[in-house]
Amino acid sequence: MVTHVLFDLDGTIADSRLGIVRCLRYGFEQMGLPVPPDDELEACIGPPLMVALPRFGLDHDTCEQLIVAYRERYKPIGILEAELYPGMRDLLYRLADAGLTLAIATSKPEVFAERLVEHFDIHKPLSVVAGATFDETRMHKHDIIAHALTQLPDATTENTVMVGDRHHDVDGARRHGLRAIGVSWGFGSRAELTEAGAWQLADTAEDVEALVTARR
Repeated sequence: MVTHVLFDLDGTIADSRLGIVRCLRYGFEQMGLPVPPDDELEACIGPPLMVALPRFGLDHDTCEQLIVAYRERYKPIGILEAELYPGMRDLLYRLADAGLTLAIATSKPEVFAERLVEHFDIHKPLSVVAGATFDETRMHKHDIIAHALTQLPDATTENTVMVGDRHHDVDGARRHGLRAIGVSWGFGSRAELTEAGAWQLADTAEDVEALVTARR
């Protein structure tokens, strides 16, 4: 029986495509670098930017400088260029009302994640908001999940699932022996999630609810 649910944020609860792509574009422009097409920039959504940006042939120092430029626009503007996916706000409140313990586990810096959940008024059903650190000491999804789990003493491999849209969510969950539900509406694909070993796939918020409340 599932009693604890960890949710990814970008691509799972919030459609943050517009803000992130605009800020990445801004970062490339500020650095004087050729700007990749939007569909290639979208592929950066999900993993840490320090993991995603080298795909463009950038070295470590250039990636760090680009991220600084990205955050110049993201902090005041880009973070709010997002919207909740259909049904997700109601889902969180219904699950919390049903007695489940909910948490965010996102590769987004934790302070940004906290601001976003407050903005969307979804902080009340959440027990934990776990995210990355700016100094990269907590960056990868399995480290972020570990950070969330340390704050959820009753979470076990039997009663906890991870919900996310990319293989990083599935990989991170499996590192901790957790089942993962892959959502099809985010920035990954059904094939990506299946190949990573997702326990189940969900096409709607209602599908997620049915999976996590089964046998309750």
